[in-house]
This record gives sequence, structure tokens and C-alpha cells, in this order.
Amino acid sequence: MATEIKAPVFPESVADGTIATWHKKVGEAVSRDEVICDIETDKVVLEVVAPADGQITAIVKDEGDTVLSDEVIAQFQEGAVSGASPTQAVQSEEKVEQAAAKTEAGAAPVVERSQPVADQAPAVRKALTESGVNPADVQGTGRGGRITKEDVSNHQSKPAVQPLSVAVGERIEKRVPMTRLRKRVAERLLAATQETAMLTTFNEVNMKPIMEMRKQYKDAFEKRHGARLGFMSFFVKAATEALKRYPAVNASIDGDDIVYHGYYDVGVAVSSDRGLVVPVLRDTDRMNYAEVENGIGAYAAKARDGKLSIEEMTGGTFTITNGGTFGSLLSTPIINPPQTAILGMHKIQERPMAVNGQVEILPMMYLALSYDHRLIDGKEAVGFLVTIKELLEEPAKLILDL
Repeated sequence: MATEIKAPVFPESVADGTIATWHKKVGEAVSRDEVICDIETDKVVLEVVAPADGQITAIVKDEGDTVLSDEVIAQFQEGAVSGASPTQAVQSEEKVEQAAAKTEAGAAPVVERSQPVADQAPAVRKALTESGVNPADVQGTGRGGRITKEDVSNHQSKPAVQPLSVAVGERIEKRVPMTRLRKRVAERLLAATQETAMLTTFNEVNMKPIMEMRKQYKDAFEKRHGARLGFMSFFVKAATEALKRYPAVNASIDGDDIVYHGYYDVGVAVSSDRGLVVPVLRDTDRMNYAEVENGIGAYAAKARDGKLSIEEMTGGTFTITNGGTFGSLLSTPIINPPQTAILGMHKIQERPMAVNGQVEILPMMYLALSYDHRLIDGKEAVGFLVTIKELLEEPAKLILDL
């Protein structure tokens, strides 16, 4: 039975998408729920799966084409595939002949080399161009030895055998288009700086109490909960408690109205190969430390694999970003509208500090809170950040709800 394959129904926040990769060709057998196509939006990559066992009879939208919500992208025929297409048959015969010729010459059959750039799919050509990878150096795992986007990505992750050799005095430039996600992030960041009265206040926190607690209980915590005890769960819980005390920091501006949220959905900024994404932990006031750590771990894995859904990145009343993972000592994070504040964590740095008239070397971290001064006054912003500082320096208060 012939059916239409359509693009997913996009949320209101997503206008359209781009066909990134066709994993199956016309006439190629596919199984039910097998991924046949990737559609890239400005937030996530959506997978389109086969509705049943059968084959694609026609591709309506090629790689690189823009598609709208619920738009037809291909025609599909249910039922078993009777046999290989004429093109596939010719390719198969050529491979057999090549292998036989090699064997007759006394040499072992060799794996077919990857095709030149011009013979690759548009998405693969784009990946090769952006990465500067020579297709001859990539081992293709696709049909007929063709290179896939995953092959390019895997090749890039391998350590280089030799450094790139550039002639003395040579000046190299490379121009590549922005990905949809990178363009969207750029638009939102620019809008945040232009449409909000953004200020940043700073403080510092002594991380020694948390580090000692983590050292003492991390093994037992992991054994009981199956999650690594990191610093992020302490920050999420401390921020949630501070949001309860300062409702304006958990609010948003909608036109001339202020929307105060009676729930706490904390977004955690995660860096991925495609750009910065912010999955959201829902109802963090009801989550324990293990649930926070497991949630962040799951989101990080999905971000690496490009599997985050739009729903997982939609909403959020407050955001935490950690530039310290990359070595940043101090920064001014940019608000994620329509939210009105964002907390920036940074690198833990040992510094000499004055404690009760004595100099001690302590592991210190700078904290930064960027906030929209249209809604949040300086007094509230400073009080919010001081609350987080106090709860982190005396974690027993947080655990005992003091």
C-alpha cells in the first residue's frame, strides 16, 4: 500500500526545518520504525522513521531542502522488497568482478575506497567541507563504501597522526555557512542584549565544604543511586531555594505583564557539537540530589548524540551555565529570554583568603548573576546571589531546610 511520509508536526516555536540526511535511498528495503531521514531545526535534529516494512518509492524533498510542519517529504510503499534495483545490481556485480580480479592477481580482496566529494550526498559534502577532511582519508561505512556524516564525525574524533603542514607565509581562509542551531543561538543572544536591561553582579563562594562532603560520600552515593555526585546538584538545589525566596528572579516579562511562576524549571546549559543547548529540569523543588544528577547526565548524553527533543528544551524559569568546565575564571553570562536571570559558575581556583584574621589557601569559585534590571532590582539580585553563596558554604542548611 502506498503512503506519504511527512515531516513531523513542529511546535509553534519552530517555523520550519531542513532535510539534513537521507539514510535510505529509493528502492532500498527498510524496516518498520527504522530511521530513514534526519530533519534539522533551529533547536534539535528530528528523526523520521519508516511507518512499516517496505521501501521508499520517491523522495520529494532532497537534502538541504526546507520543509514545513507536516509537509510530504517522500512516498512509501509497504510490503516486502522483491529485489535489488538495477543500479544496486550493477554495483553488486562490479564489486564481485573487482574482488575476483584481485584474487586472480594473487592479492587479497580489498575494501572499496570512499567516493570523491562530488559523489557524496549534500549533507556529507557539507560536513567534509566544513571539517576540511580529505574524503580519501575517511573509511566509508555506508552502502557501496560511501561516506556518511557519522564517518566524518568519527574521523574528526581520532587523534591526528601528523600536524597540518602549511607553507610559510601562506594565508588560509575557509568560509562555511552557519548551522540552523548556531544561527538561532546567535539571534537569541543578540536579542537578549538589545531587548533587556541586563546587568551582572558577582560574588565568590568557598567550595571547601562541598568538596569535603563530596569526597566523604561520593562512593556511597554512587553505589546507592547509580549516579556520580557532582557539584551541579548542589548548585541546582541552592538556586531553587533562592528562587523561592526571591520570586522575581523566577519570573518573566510578557509585554507589559509580569508572570510569576509557581514552579521551578531550571535549565542547564550543555555544550554539544552542534552548539549550545539548554535542556530543562522540571520541578527541581521536588527533586533530590540523585534525581538532579541523573537528569543532567541523561541530558548530556542526549546532547552528545543529538537526541534532545524540543519539549526537553522548551520552557524553563531560570538557567545555570558552567563555564568552569572549560577553564573560565570569570564571565558575564547572557540571559535566556523570556527568563530574567542566569547564574554563571566558573573554575574552582585555590587562592589565599583571610579567615578569622589568618591567611588560608581555599578552593574559591566566582559566581556571576546576570539579570534584567527592568524587573529585578539590584538589592534582590545581590540578595539572591548571597543566598546561593551561604547555602553552598553551609550545605547542611540546604539539606535541613534552614
